[in-house]
Amino acid sequence: MANPNIVSVSSIYGESIAKGLTTDVTTVMLTVAAEKLVKINYIQVANLHSSTATLVSVAVTKAAFTSAGVGSGDDEAGIQMLADVVSCPGSDVLIVLEKPIYLMEGDNLEAGASIATADIFISYEVIDDA
Repeated sequence: MANPNIVSVSSIYGESIAKGLTTDVTTVMLTVAAEKLVKINYIQVANLHSSTATLVSVAVTKAAFTSAGVGSGDDEAGIQMLADVVSCPGSDVLIVLEKPIYLMEGDNLEAGASIATADIFISYEVIDDA
């Protein structure tokens, strides 16, 4: 199910996770399981430190896939940045994503911060066509 038909799915489960960010900006927040598609609806980072800003990075590492809608060579694998060293002030929230994106099986969502004072919250749906 490298690229499932989302018109005929067997299940859609709404889920969310929250994690503390570390200073490793390639820490995997979630990996899309085999035979699944994940629709990321919303990502925010909250800086818990009262006065010190933290620099936030959030990326998607795309696995190779066969597209049903773009030309060959347009379905790039690799790291795609959603936020690249964006400052989040102390006691503030950074909205990283407000519009949905899809992650295919094998894709990773990764994140980190310059200082480990921030939490990330991700709201998503797991879609299965099995």
